[in-house]
Amino acid sequence: MTIEQTRAPGVPMLAERPAAEPRPVWVLNGVNLGRLGLREPEVYGSTTHAALADGLVSLGSDLGLAVEVRQTDAESVMVGWLHAAADDSIPVVLNPAAWTHYSIAIRDAVAQRTADLVEVHLSNVAAREEFRHRSVISAVATGTIAGLGMEGYAAALRFIAGRPA
Repeated sequence: MTIEQTRAPGVPMLAERPAAEPRPVWVLNGVNLGRLGLREPEVYGSTTHAALADGLVSLGSDLGLAVEVRQTDAESVMVGWLHAAADDSIPVVLNPAAWTHYSIAIRDAVAQRTADLVEVHLSNVAAREEFRHRSVISAVATGTIAGLGMEGYAAALRFIAGRPA
């Protein structure tokens, strides 16, 4: 008896079943991150934002995620994206950049999240200037990754991929 003969009528073979839709994840980058590769490469590295985005989309595909990478220097745009992610329960990898240290508007938008949100920083902010030591975002994020450079984003995507949808 073959597998085909033992399956219930109308139940498709595994190869006939539609593939699972990739889970959407947004990577949201804040102020000045569009200048990656140009801005203080000794701190932020030489990888451009475009190269970062391409790498994260590719990694996401390998992990079963539909990664969309966005960057803005406008706080109101970032708040709007965070609201949209909350409304649609989309997990987020967020590098709020300088907004980390003072933006209550972004903190309040993150607090409305309905899915995982991982705060990411390229540099180890705790080892830098005193004003960078405080994050208003961390307390309302699922977790924080700092100081791993571009690998921090990859770690955040792997974390999200391993979490229940």
